[in-house]
Amino acid sequence: MRIHVNHATTYSYDPPANGAIQTLRLTPRNHDGQYVVAWRIDVSEGCQLRAHQDAFGNLTHTFALDGPISELRVLVEGEVETQDTAGVIRGISERFPPSLFLRSTDLTLPDTELAAFAESAGKGEGDRIARLHALMEAISAAMEFDADPTHSSTTAAAAFKQKRGVCQDFAHVFTACARHIGVPARYVTGYLVGDGAVAEQRAGHQAGHAWSEAYVEGLGWVGFDPVLSQCPTDAYVRLAVGLDYLGAAPVRGNRYGGGDEHLTVALKVDQSSRQVQG
Repeated sequence: MRIHVNHATTYSYDPPANGAIQTLRLTPRNHDGQYVVAWRIDVSEGCQLRAHQDAFGNLTHTFALDGPISELRVLVEGEVETQDTAGVIRGISERFPPSLFLRSTDLTLPDTELAAFAESAGKGEGDRIARLHALMEAISAAMEFDADPTHSSTTAAAAFKQKRGVCQDFAHVFTACARHIGVPARYVTGYLVGDGAVAEQRAGHQAGHAWSEAYVEGLGWVGFDPVLSQCPTDAYVRLAVGLDYLGAAPVRGNRYGGGDEHLTVALKVDQSSRQVQG
């Protein structure tokens, strides 16, 4: 599938901010099943993007802007060719051994309730991949997609206690559970082609998407999307990975001074009309 992405983020400040600094993880990497045909990031006038790779190998851009700033715009547009690999990630040079991703963070530390759920979900399954599928399905059944009760700093334990949240919360819950049962797991951000109103509503389509990857010996890293209860397909574009949301967030930054901040996001992810001819 060839996927076209158009993602515009606009911050407005009233009164204007004195300055801002941003880190963007908004550029996908090439790997088996994902090839970047074209990609560009445009930011407000006066911003100079500095490209580098972060500790996890994510393609990252940073910029700083002096004020006064009444509006800050970030536009991402590009096309990616994808193939369905059944969620298996290959063709990427990993910087760390899988064992690093057994490390819990503040956002993925399970409480007693979540730990018990992790231990019971898929218990008795014959192998690791079967247990991870069972875990994904159990989370999907136990939690409801709801954008209202959680925010970017909600922990996995808090979201699971409410039994609801957005894709970030589902991914944190899966990651926390997998680590608790001894399986390395990490948080993933990206885009998902909408498949009708149900997929858009459940996947939080207007804010991008998030899922998890777990390490399975003999297969490597495998993606699991507990929101839609499936492994990523060719409808997914993979952006960045981290121990949790904070390490893989598409946009993170700070502004200095100024008044109220208003955020507007316009995201369109669809199948490109310029498909590859086989």
